[in-house]
Formats: sequence, C-alpha cells, structure tokens
Amino acid sequence: MSFATNLTTAQLATLSTSQIIALATADIAAFSSDQLAAFTSSQIPAFTTAQLAGGITTTQAAYLTTLQMSVLTSSQIGALQTASFALLSTNDIAALSTSAIGGISAGQVKALSTNQVVALTSNQAAQLSSTQVAALSTNAIAALETADLVAIKTAAIALLSSAQVAALSTAQVNSLSTGAVAALSTGSIAALSTDQAVALTSAAIAAMSTGQVAALTSKALGAIETADIAGLSTNDIAALRTAQVVGLSTGQVAALSTNQIVALSAAAAAALGTAQIAALTTLQASVLSTAQVAGLGTNAIAALETADFAALSTNAIAALSAAQAKALTTDQIVALTTGQAAALTTAQVAALSTGAIAALETADLSAIKVAAIAALNSAQVAALSTTQVNTLATASVAALSTAGIAALSTAQAVALTSAQVAALGTAQVAALSTGAIGAI
Repeated sequence: MSFATNLTTAQLATLSTSQIIALATADIAAFSSDQLAAFTSSQIPAFTTAQLAGGITTTQAAYLTTLQMSVLTSSQIGALQTASFALLSTNDIAALSTSAIGGISAGQVKALSTNQVVALTSNQAAQLSSTQVAALSTNAIAALETADLVAIKTAAIALLSSAQVAALSTAQVNSLSTGAVAALSTGSIAALSTDQAVALTSAAIAAMSTGQVAALTSKALGAIETADIAGLSTNDIAALRTAQVVGLSTGQVAALSTNQIVALSAAAAAALGTAQIAALTTLQASVLSTAQVAGLGTNAIAALETADFAALSTNAIAALSAAQAKALTTDQIVALTTGQAAALTTAQVAALSTGAIAALETADLSAIKVAAIAALNSAQVAALSTTQVNTLATASVAALSTAGIAALSTAQAVALTSAQVAALGTAQVAALSTGAIGAI
C-alpha cells in the first residue's frame, strides 16, 4: 500500500496541485470512496487526463460526487474510461458543465444509457457536437426530451441517420423546428413513418426542400394533412414520383390548387387512379394540359365526372387518343360542349361507340367537322336518331361514305331534308337501299 492511500480525508483535501499531479494512477485507483470524495472542487481540475484514464476505474467512478463532476474539464471528461463514464449517475450527468459536454468522446456517447440521456439539460444538449449526436444510439435518441432535441444544433440534426430519425417519437418529430426538418437528409426523410409524417407541423412541411418531399414514402405523403399538401410548392408537386401520386388520398387530390395540378408531370397525372380522377374538382379538370389528359388511362378518362369532362379545354379534348375516345361514357358525350365537339378529330369520331354516337346532342353533332363525319362507319350512321340525321349539315351528308349511306334505315331516310337529299352524290344515291329510296 502506498503512502498516498494512508492519507486521511482531511489530509487529502489539503494537497496542492503539484502534489495531486504527482499521485500515481495506482494510488488513485486504490482510494476509498471517502478518500476520493474528499478532494475539493478546486482540487479536481488538477488531475491529469492520464490519472483519470488510468486511475478512475468503474468502481471509482461511482465515488465521484456531483460537485466534483461539475468542475471536470472537457479533456478530463473525455479521459474517463467508457465503462466508467457509463456508470455515472444521472445527477452526475446533469452536473456536467456545458463546456465539459464537448469533451465527451463518441465512445462515451454510445455508452450513454437512456436514463443518462434523460438527465441531460437543454443547455447541455445545445453543446452536443455533430459527431456526438451522430454517435447516439437509437434508444438514446428516442429518450431525448423534446426540449433537449429542440436545443440541439441544426448542423447536428442534419447528420441524424435514417435509423435515428426512425427512432424519434411523434412528439419529438412535432417539436422539430423548421430549420431542423429542412436540414434532415433525404435518406432520413425517407425513414419517416406515416405517424411521424402526420406529426410534422405545417410549417415544417412547408420548409422541406423539393428533394425532401420527393424522398417521402408514398404512405408518408398520403398521411400528411390535406392542408399541408396544399401548401407544397409547384416545384415540390412537379418532383413527385408516380408511386407518391398513387398514394395520395382523394381528399389530398381535391385539395390541390390549380397551379399544383398544372405542375403535375404527365407521368404523375397518368398514375392517378379512377377514385383520384373522380375526386378532381371542375376547376382542377379545366386546367389539365393536353399532355396530362393524353396520358390518362381509359379507365381514368371514363372516371371523369361529367362536369369535369365538360370543363376540359378544347385542346385537351383534341389530345384524346382513339382508345380514350372509345372509352367515353354516354353521360360524358351528353356533357360535351359544342366547342369540344368541334375539337374532335377524325380518329376520335371514328372510335366513338355507337352508344356514344347516339348520345350526341344535335348541336354537338352539327359542330363536328365534316371530315370527321365522313369517317363515320355504317354502324355509327345506323345508330343516329332521326332527329340527328335531320340536323346534319348538307356538307356532312354529302361527306358520308357510300357504306354509311347504305346503312340508313327507312326512318332515317324519311328524316332527310330536301336540301340534304339534293346534296347526295350519284354514288351515294346508288348506295341507298330500296327501302330508303322508297321512303324519301
């Protein structure tokens, strides 16, 4: 046993700085709890890092008083063995000075228990470096009090891993400042669960970058409040992936502004399901671009409500493919405006079902281009009502194919006006059925 270990607590309390520095690590390791506790707060800073690293064992760490812990320097704290540091009491942790916090090594940070993390004060949390925060275990992250999390520097928050972000509670996520959320990596944003996404404040969502919004999972994006979706920038909307668009709720779709609708890429618009299409408002439908409309599937086209379909621009109508035109419902055909009917192409008219042809209002039929009327097949002509036939322009009648003329029923022939009959060409007259000829 060394001379130092025989000193009384009163004697130890009188040792000078040079005498303390002269203590061997073995002496320090051999001190009893009372002896170690005898060192005053003015003496503690005299201990060298080598003495603390070699002399403060896991057993000795438990002997340190809260007052002694409060005066340890950052270098002294960093010198403590990780195992010793892990055994510090919550009071010891809370007593550490803010300057000492910076000395905690990454290894010591990893060893922090959840109770020790809970013991941290907001002022201490504010001193944590990016390296220290990155070293926190997921359990430690989850144990951070919201006030402490808020106090952590934005630069440190930016380095949180996806696993650490996934460990945050909804209360913690909700407490994050806009700057903290904006600093999160896209990988971390992608780790947000639906519950965490719901917990984000409107301001936090608005602060997210386009890259962050694009990194959200479809489920997370679909869980965000409709008002928050409406707050996304047009750049954010333009960057949405098709999988994200598929995940939008009908309420979210209906909440999009016309500018946001315009910003949707053609690929994103094409990903909209029938329920989402049906959720569009008339105003939203009116701003759909030709590329967006052209990219819609046939089921999506058929899902457009009549008012929405009638709101489509003439350019959008003209952009419909033959397959899309074929998918139009009779209700949609009835809802056509004369302007839209006039925009129909030859290919589109040729693709219309006989039910769609029969549903055309006379004003709309009259508005269809003569070239498009000329493309009507015999089944389509046969589907025309007598009223429709009677209102056809003479130029349209003259443009009908001989096959179309041959398909005219007796009732349809009777409906022809004198001007229409006079407009028939010789080949068309020759194509009339005997019943039609007799009825004229």
